[in-house]
Amino acid sequence: MALHRRYPYWGPRKLRVLLNDPQAPQPSTVAAVLRRHGCQVQGVDKTERATQRFEHDRPNALWQMDFKGHFALSTSGRCHPFTLLDDHSRFALRLQACSNERSATAQAQLIEAFRRYGLPDGITADNGPAWAPTVGKGITALEAWLLQLGVDIRHSRPHHPQTQGKLERLHRTLEREVVQAHRYRNLAACQRALDHWRDQYNCLRPHQSLGLRPPIDRYRPSSRAYPEHLPPIVYDEGEQVLKVRRNGQIVYRGRTVFVGEGLVGHPVAVRPSSTDGLIEVVFIHRTVQHIDLRRHR
Repeated sequence: MALHRRYPYWGPRKLRVLLNDPQAPQPSTVAAVLRRHGCQVQGVDKTERATQRFEHDRPNALWQMDFKGHFALSTSGRCHPFTLLDDHSRFALRLQACSNERSATAQAQLIEAFRRYGLPDGITADNGPAWAPTVGKGITALEAWLLQLGVDIRHSRPHHPQTQGKLERLHRTLEREVVQAHRYRNLAACQRALDHWRDQYNCLRPHQSLGLRPPIDRYRPSSRAYPEHLPPIVYDEGEQVLKVRRNGQIVYRGRTVFVGEGLVGHPVAVRPSSTDGLIEVVFIHRTVQHIDLRRHR
């Protein structure tokens, strides 16, 4: 009962783990004790169903990032929580109360995470304006920065939130236990609540998908340290390299081709593809555009 009062949102299985007793009663008995004392787990979503999801086999193989839905503060303004999660361990790497959802804000949060935990192999995100291109098929400045760091960035398909399933699950729990539970005067008060909740989530809360262990048991920082200065962009000798103009375009054989506003000032390689007459425009290792020489100008 003391554990229930301390963690009113946690069900019988989690409470049983916290008893830390091999002779502890089964979850069904714990549930019966709660009912006997008129106690009910708060915020239970009875419509939720567990689904089997793909999981990377080691920490830092993939991180998931997003801005959770914003909410009003009691004085003025709104809180836009930035969330960053390790796919393998469910470890919440970053949970920050932000005043906006701009690209610069996301990059600042990623830098803090990189400095503390190192670089992941890749990051997945939705198609929000903070990190996905809004014009054409080019890439954003944030994507270009990540690629320079050796971090692959991918986006979920529109209207398919299950791609970010683990992060969406964290968002639902965060909404129930932090956002709906209290009103916050300002961002500082909200951040204190987020920090407290994140510590419990990472270090104490048993996760059913992890065999009722907390994420900290499965997470280890990356061995790839964050470089404070970006490495130079180098292409193979003999490749044709063009510099992206300030409008996000290059000129190739008299054709003006848009490759992305985020690539302004960067060099890109122009090379033949496996299809005759089709040219690839490549930034580092990512093909950002195709030029079809078979079409009439």
